Amino acid sequence: MVSVILDNLAAGVTPEEILANYPSLAALDIQAAISYAADLARETQIYLPDTFHA
Repeated sequence: MVSVILDNLAAGVTPEEILANYPSLAALDIQAAISYAADLARETQIYLPDTFHA
């Protein structure tokens, strides 16, 4: 359900709309999903060699 919450937020859906569309969720669930995503984002760092150019 974390991905559903984050996908909706990324698409511009407000937390209030998410809660209305998914009645089994609570506001705390949305905050938990955001916190979880933030933890994942800083969990791993990838170091690329200096010769790598995008």
